[in-house]
Amino acid sequence: MLVGYARVSTADQDPALQLDALHAAGCERVFEERASGARSDRPVLAEAMDFAREGDTLVVWRLDRFGRSLKDLIVKVGQLEQAGVGFRSLTEAIDTTTAGGRLVLHVFGALAEFERELIRERTVAGLEAARARGRKGGRPPAMNRRQVRQAAALLKDPQTVVADVLATFAVSKSTLYRYVSPTGEVRKLPER
Repeated sequence: MLVGYARVSTADQDPALQLDALHAAGCERVFEERASGARSDRPVLAEAMDFAREGDTLVVWRLDRFGRSLKDLIVKVGQLEQAGVGFRSLTEAIDTTTAGGRLVLHVFGALAEFERELIRERTVAGLEAARARGRKGGRPPAMNRRQVRQAAALLKDPQTVVADVLATFAVSKSTLYRYVSPTGEVRKLPER
């Protein structure tokens, strides 16, 4: 059985083109969803994938209607494959029920993995270069050393209201207490 899945991003978009193509391809059941491709939770897609049984093929008009990214596409097609369900994209002419279609999909997967590895290598190299120049990665601390000392001095005064200290330094209570105890003792100083 061919099971179709059509998706449009907004309520004012018309899925007619996709629906016509899916019906023309012979889909007996078509699931239609109105959800952004950026959303990871697409309940109608999950329903379509659950509906498809071993030997069925899930058909989409274009790859971007099915996966949010190449990685997401590979994962979802892998899930279908494990369930014995084929995958077909009409526009890109990819059909995992054929050897050629599986080859194309595996090439896509290898390219996605290669791209992730390049990004990771560039990130590591950039961090090492920054460290060599004396820079540290990450977010700066919410309070600097001078502010921690000032907050400690304020908290040592029994007349001080903690809410006033929080407002003065624009930090949360948990951030303040990470550096200074409620009695005004410095717990730790930020690195910067």
